[in-house]
Amino acid sequence: MPFVWSIGTIIGPSIGGYFARPADHLAGFSKDGIFGHYPYLLPNLICAALMLVSVILGQFLLEETHPDMQPWSTPADLAHTEAETPLIPAQASTTTAAANLAHDSYGTFNRVKADEEEDWRVDAEGRPIDKPAAPVEKTIYTRRVVMLVTALSIFTYVSMCYDHLIPIYLQDDRAGDVSMLSGSSMAGGLGLSVQEVGIIMSVNGVIALFIQGVVFPLAAAWLGVWKLFIIATTLHPIAYFIVPYLGVLPQDLVFPGIYACLTIRNLFSILIYPLLLILIKEAAPSPSCLGKINGLAASTAAACRCLASPIAGLLYGIGIQMNFVAIAWWSSALIALIGTVQAFCINRRKSTEHHHVSARPPCRLMPKRRRGTIVHVHVQEASEADRAENTNERRSLLDA
Repeated sequence: MPFVWSIGTIIGPSIGGYFARPADHLAGFSKDGIFGHYPYLLPNLICAALMLVSVILGQFLLEETHPDMQPWSTPADLAHTEAETPLIPAQASTTTAAANLAHDSYGTFNRVKADEEEDWRVDAEGRPIDKPAAPVEKTIYTRRVVMLVTALSIFTYVSMCYDHLIPIYLQDDRAGDVSMLSGSSMAGGLGLSVQEVGIIMSVNGVIALFIQGVVFPLAAAWLGVWKLFIIATTLHPIAYFIVPYLGVLPQDLVFPGIYACLTIRNLFSILIYPLLLILIKEAAPSPSCLGKINGLAASTAAACRCLASPIAGLLYGIGIQMNFVAIAWWSSALIALIGTVQAFCINRRKSTEHHHVSARPPCRLMPKRRRGTIVHVHVQEASEADRAENTNERRSLLDA
């Protein structure tokens, strides 16, 4: 799903960039016509047509899965069927596909495999002994869960700020002289056209696709979930701190600098989101709590997305008035830095469930991991009453 999502982030900006303002660069469109008065109407019509096609395909080609809506359903059938409502999906930003905490893998089309441990309690005769029920946590929202959800909210906020600001910054007019020593070079944007921004955002989708499908599985398999999480959170503020310095680059280095910034941002953003979801799932006191925990994660992330755009736009507007647009980017870097500090305060205590990501392509440098289920067999000595009962059972069998 994230793989196809990344393909959409390639096609979408291409449509928006190429078909925006058709009267200015496409033949057959008059500046006096409807597309001249509404320069962004054509790409929106194309997107609406694509949505209509998806609705039609869903209506006629997708099979209904709800038991009550099946054409063959009868009361007898429904008595033996169960329907499970999926958990609320959590989404980091507009460039990150929604994920479900009930699933084993996040952010990759490879399965996340876990080493499971089981306890078998048997007596000397090999018969199972009822083991005591696991202690129930008094609270669902433990400190570790709350800290991880807070980290998810922080990095969701800064990621949404980036998505909101980058197209504006790329199209905003340049201001001041291009000089490393000139503060006026950060008074404006890069002065690119709508078409150029569309191409850049499409290339951004290609970069995200590569990191999603290749870099993330390899990095997670090599470093492990927790270590990669710490590295990604520690370096995350760099992605926001370096963007304003694109304004001081010479014209021939602007595009390489843009793609370098997008690569750095995609690297940390794509890495950190699935890692956080894995850690949140591991921190859940029990599988039955995943629905509530995922609901909390999705709700707080949605609230941060709602706040990110207006705050980022307000800060960018203040930066324009101050002739220093870097204030908007460096504010996001400061929030990301808070997330970095907060990540080091998260309890590293591991739960009973552990995940690691396995890279699909073979690589000699990848560490070998032991897979499979570990079974602990606890043999307990039978009591005198149990021995007497077993003896009576044997005598009964012999008599029979």
